[in-house]
Amino acid sequence: MKKIQSGFSLIELMIAVAIIGILAAIALPAYQNYAKRANVTEGLSLARGAQASVAEYYSTNGIWPASNAEIKLGADTHINGNVVIKVRVASGGKIIIMYDSGVAYHQTLELLPSAVGGSIEWTCSGGSLSREYRPTRCRT
Repeated sequence: MKKIQSGFSLIELMIAVAIIGILAAIALPAYQNYAKRANVTEGLSLARGAQASVAEYYSTNGIWPASNAEIKLGADTHINGNVVIKVRVASGGKIIIMYDSGVAYHQTLELLPSAVGGSIEWTCSGGSLSREYRPTRCRT
């Protein structure tokens, strides 16, 4: 009687391991970029309070504020999170969000206000943060 072999051959196992390796090599960088882009949104969420304060200051005074202190927002380093080092208001009402190594160490994203027809519109295209990590509306 002949015995029938069962199980996988070495070649079949090597092919399976190679396929898993290729998939991992593609998936890991994609996931890391996704995670960094998700972390960038934390900064945008933290900046919403500053945006409201800047808009209120502008509607009351007719000029843009130049600092956190001017709009009584508190120190820029007190507005922080898991990946956000600080949120700072600069001249012209510009809001600068600085990230830590969870996104890109000391890289920034800038939100620029403009008064359009009685309302405030925000553009987020400035800063030093790499384009690949920015939200879609900030990639211009």
